[in-house]
Amino acid sequence: MKVVTAAEMREIDRITIEEIGIPSMVLMERAGLSVVRRIKDRFSIEQPITVVAGGGNNGGDGLVIARELLRAGYVVKTFLLSPEDKLSPDCRAQLNILKKLNIKVNINKAPTAKDLKDSVVVDAIIGTGLNKTLRENLLKIVKLINSNAMYVFSVDIPTGISSDNAQIMGDAIMADETVTFGLPKIGHLLPPGAEYTGLLHVEDIGFLPHLTDSDSLKVELVEEALVQNLIIERASDTYKGDYGHVLVVGGSVGKTGASLMAARAALRSGAGLVTIALPEPAAIALMGNVVEAMMLTLPSNPDGTIAEKALDKILDFVHERADVLAIGPGLGKNPETWKMVRELVRVSPVPMVVDADGLNALSEIGYDGIKRLLGSMRSPVVLTPHVGEMVRLTGIKKDELLSNRLGVSAQFSVDTGAVLVLKGAPTLVSTPEGRQFINSTGNPGMATAGSGDVLTGIVASLIGQSLIPEEAAIAGVYIHGLSGDLASEGLTEYSMTAGDIIGFLPEAFKRLL
Repeated sequence: MKVVTAAEMREIDRITIEEIGIPSMVLMERAGLSVVRRIKDRFSIEQPITVVAGGGNNGGDGLVIARELLRAGYVVKTFLLSPEDKLSPDCRAQLNILKKLNIKVNINKAPTAKDLKDSVVVDAIIGTGLNKTLRENLLKIVKLINSNAMYVFSVDIPTGISSDNAQIMGDAIMADETVTFGLPKIGHLLPPGAEYTGLLHVEDIGFLPHLTDSDSLKVELVEEALVQNLIIERASDTYKGDYGHVLVVGGSVGKTGASLMAARAALRSGAGLVTIALPEPAAIALMGNVVEAMMLTLPSNPDGTIAEKALDKILDFVHERADVLAIGPGLGKNPETWKMVRELVRVSPVPMVVDADGLNALSEIGYDGIKRLLGSMRSPVVLTPHVGEMVRLTGIKKDELLSNRLGVSAQFSVDTGAVLVLKGAPTLVSTPEGRQFINSTGNPGMATAGSGDVLTGIVASLIGQSLIPEEAAIAGVYIHGLSGDLASEGLTEYSMTAGDIIGFLPEAFKRLL
């Protein structure tokens, strides 16, 4: 399912109305009726309803909702916040219908706390076109609804949320459910807008598939069906060599667990073979914990990190045996190690997944240096930073990143040629071609040590099984989040660990298969 900005949705509306010829009032009727169905599903006619409508087409949807709920037997109070001479044409037409039916509408009047008490509120004040801070009178109404409504349905998007970047424009209505039309908007899915959206329903009101699935729409929601199509079925006459050999380059004294978790996640995700490349002291410490994975012992610095001269041994192994590299888990911060990592990224003959201290090794040379380095590499790379690591990679401020996650991520991938996995809630995948994918799985319980190492192993494993890097990133992020969701169901978000995410990978694959 594609995800759109306000401008993209307006263009779909325009083509539907002006070029295809479906009248705007028909779309408005369908939109209103779809919200009415959701309200009926949730509440009986004994529940009082208060519709608060603005003067635009979102308000027109609200007037349709008020009319149809009254016809169904609900007790409805309707407040139209604008004077009649300020209404959009379609909103004015809907008001005239209500007048002819002798349905009372409080025109140019706001509800009071008494009107809202114990009421289900329909928020039809402002739709997806909001691009500036709410006016003072609307801020007061938003606060009033948030403080007094028993339950809130928002029409298209909660009032006060920007459709394009999910930011709060002064204040916003905290919806329990949001019913949107045609396609989800960016503001529904990214924070903080996602927290205000509540349960999201995406309703088909008659937009044609060639518009809603157009290649011109560059952002997509990752859902189960997409990932199911990416998982490669296994033939009966295959063996371990057909499913890739993952080499995990990581670990240092005191940090062996990260590379071990990446290796275990790779195996649980279907890798045929996994080898962990570790500095010698760390390899000795880890030896008894490795069963299914193999080990490659590397020269060590005095502090127990991988020495720069280990590069040749790693490359020899890659040329002979490995299909994909996972670089970074537990590497440590030795400058020699980081120099080795940068050279390995540049010359690797196989695809790479770079995480953790592997990303820090790149950050050390600055954004311009990263662009030059990745522009000269021989093989594709997937980078998997969290927000803090992304700040270091790009040099931008955290607030700027958080307010424009999609824009910053897209530019980074285009600039560097890397597939970028920006971890967070939700995780975003960006490709060098400008396509972006918003993941739909995962939960706060995954904010735990080692969770990123597990993701690194999953993505590397899928690349080894012949998925191209962007497909492996999309599927890996979804599977990682799904496993985390399954873990949280059984263990709660408070008690789960990264090892639990690995433990639920079989159940995640079972669901997808």
